[in-house]
Amino acid sequence: MPMELTQSRIQKIWLPNDNRPALPRRSCGPQLANSPTVIVMVGLPARGKTYISKKLTRYLNWIGVPTKVFNVGEYRREAVKHYSSYDFFRPDNEEAMKVRRQCAMAALRDVKLYLTEEAGQIAVFDATNTTRERRGMILNFAKENGFKVFFIESVCNDPNVVATNVMEVKLSSPDYRDCNSTDAMEDFMKRINCYQASYQPLDPDDYDRELSLIKVIDVGRRFLVNRVQDHIQSRIVYYLMNIHVQPRTIYLCRHGESEFNLKGRIGGDSGLSNRGKKFAVALNKFVEEQNLKDLKVWTSQLKRTIQTAEALQLPYEQWKALNEIDAGVCEEMTYEEIREQHPEEFALRDQDKYYYRYPSGESYQDLVQRLEPVIMELERQENVLVICHQAVMRCLLAYFLDKSADEMPYLKCPLHTVLKLTPVAYGCRVESISLNIEAVNTHRDRPEEAKKGPNPLMRRNSVTPLASPEPTKKPRINSFEEHVAVSSALPGCVPQEVPTQMPGQNMNNSQKPS
Repeated sequence: MPMELTQSRIQKIWLPNDNRPALPRRSCGPQLANSPTVIVMVGLPARGKTYISKKLTRYLNWIGVPTKVFNVGEYRREAVKHYSSYDFFRPDNEEAMKVRRQCAMAALRDVKLYLTEEAGQIAVFDATNTTRERRGMILNFAKENGFKVFFIESVCNDPNVVATNVMEVKLSSPDYRDCNSTDAMEDFMKRINCYQASYQPLDPDDYDRELSLIKVIDVGRRFLVNRVQDHIQSRIVYYLMNIHVQPRTIYLCRHGESEFNLKGRIGGDSGLSNRGKKFAVALNKFVEEQNLKDLKVWTSQLKRTIQTAEALQLPYEQWKALNEIDAGVCEEMTYEEIREQHPEEFALRDQDKYYYRYPSGESYQDLVQRLEPVIMELERQENVLVICHQAVMRCLLAYFLDKSADEMPYLKCPLHTVLKLTPVAYGCRVESISLNIEAVNTHRDRPEEAKKGPNPLMRRNSVTPLASPEPTKKPRINSFEEHVAVSSALPGCVPQEVPTQMPGQNMNNSQKPS
């Protein structure tokens, strides 16, 4: 007999009507029927492995696949408090090699914990992994635990690109905090040479032909892909083939104030108010002052964003994907009307705003999936201005700032304000620019009864062991300080303790949207 079904009140999806306990909600995105996956980074130092790790993790978490980075370098800094010189990385330094192997094993233990007990689906093992022996150890670990493995090797032989990466990222690492740049650069280049001597690149034509992998060559100039085995691996490949590292600026703003904004009505397709038209003129002046070359302008297909773009006197492209969230039966209503006519729906949305789906409409979860092609194209482009809507802007901003599904629906994106996003090494710098045209405030704060900590399964887990937001940190590894033969200190350097922040976290909070 066909089973009776009941529609869930928040997500509006059909569930069996029986007394079985509900399954835990593992993620907000595509459910992976396959085994958890370990992504293994491969490559010499200063080849962009950590950049790829963090960026890929941010994307996977945004689409709803719980992902976390395990950076072995951070484990090494936790174990060895005082970095002295490149001698630590020499292949003939047996004590240091023992420490490095133990750090890798400690990271793999945490990988196992994350994938088996913390509902993680993907773990990114961020290390050089330049030898077949080390990669074989990881493959054996994955086989023992039933994990899939996907390798990402970053290959770059352009000395200018490597030198730029060292200057922009590596010299600011805790290893060189109090070094002058000349001595630090010399030491790091010698560190690279220590790895170069034993580097065994992935060989998809022979030795590694059975492995699933992608080689990213010369910062995305060329790619080599081998044995992609499942849906998530194909999405990873597609994402990596779309990102670039060229300097650029992304501007996000909402349309000018609309007639429905003035009336407190949500959705609909109303035109601009008088103040909204003034904003469009001010936006045109702002864009001219930025003096950007080849600026692309994108809008939704709704009247208020198109009217805003028309004032710019620039070509613009309309995206249906950028339309505001569909409020279904609540379209064109005020919140007071929704509370009166649909009291249960009003309460349910406050209970879980990310997952809540309007009857015959959309949820923030649906909106993220709709916006994925926009994110892909934003990653491909250079300077872009996106004129969109409040919920849409929140979703885009959550991607660039690595915000959780719990935070996303409450990000403040005021009218008549432009957010200037500048990608930097391991994150994104944000500047909020008000164009000084008054507008109504359409932001609704999280209700007091709904103010609770984020679901740990939904947390954006791009963290390292020392940057963990967990209130209680268990010891990851023992200190190996006493086992390391301390080399003579590098001239111009003072040994430092490992920092409490990871690269990319030193973002000025005052620049985030208010």
